[in-house]
Amino acid sequence: MSSFAVTVERLTILPHPNADRLELAQVGLYRAVVGKGLWRTGDYALYIPEQAILPDDLIEELDLVGVLVGKAQNRVKAVKLRGQISQGLVCWPKALGEYDITELDYYESQKTDFAEVLGIEKWSPPIPTHMQGEVEPAPSLIRWIDIENLQRYPEMFSPGEFVYATEKVHGTACLVTWDAITKELWVSSKGLGAKNLALSKSATNLYWRAVEEFDLEYALRDLAEDEMAVRVALFGEVFGKGVQDLHYGADAGKNATLGFRAFDIKVDYGGDAGQHWIPANEFQNTCERYGVPAVPLIFMGTFDLDKLTTMATGKTQIAGGHMREGLVIRPD
Repeated sequence: MSSFAVTVERLTILPHPNADRLELAQVGLYRAVVGKGLWRTGDYALYIPEQAILPDDLIEELDLVGVLVGKAQNRVKAVKLRGQISQGLVCWPKALGEYDITELDYYESQKTDFAEVLGIEKWSPPIPTHMQGEVEPAPSLIRWIDIENLQRYPEMFSPGEFVYATEKVHGTACLVTWDAITKELWVSSKGLGAKNLALSKSATNLYWRAVEEFDLEYALRDLAEDEMAVRVALFGEVFGKGVQDLHYGADAGKNATLGFRAFDIKVDYGGDAGQHWIPANEFQNTCERYGVPAVPLIFMGTFDLDKLTTMATGKTQIAGGHMREGLVIRPD
């Protein structure tokens, strides 16, 4: 759930263990395979992340015709090249011209997004029929925020900082807001929620089915009353067979067999008190108190990048026996 941006980055160049004519350009913890000698450690380059849709002229300039994926062969995806994963593209398109070192340092520090300049867009997967529905304006909906990927920004946490890590569930994000003033319930997806739109109530829509099956409206009503809040929002993942390739033993085809796990709660107290996230150290107990299934807590303790990276690829603690999709790390 990270923000999408095409940015200038300072590179670290590493040898490719299986190819004499290739090297690895590291951006954060991501690595992209590049031609040997094209870049040196400390150089600035443009990093185009996975899920980028490239325009035809840029594809031709970067000599990627027929190389990228998707129906139009214009989408960037992680690939394995001579045994090494290449995550995104490292390049310097002609359209950006030349900049002096002070400008590049500024663009890198500000994470300036060059996507629009280059005509690059983020790929959005097609929405399955059971996730679609009639939409309506939702002025009271509390929207979700993007969470950055630790691989892109490994400096977000300091060694020794106390953190909580929960399992990242592979499903589809569901946004549920209870307005205690108007007595309205808003249900939405991440994409629709970003436009302040909600899904009209429907017995066939996946998100509404999850809300009904897990009694989420009643949980939010009780939480709002106890907190004397004007609005409360619950964010979670709906999952199961038919949603994503990892289904955790659940089946989204029927209400009784679909899966749901909450991963965040936000409370709006109104006025000067404003909105507040339920702290990481209270989240699990809050969900249990109101009968809401929560994402598993995998780790709590001091931040250790190597340890957490290893734990991110462990077995899921939900069901199904497959690997975790990853971890979500929060400060204390």
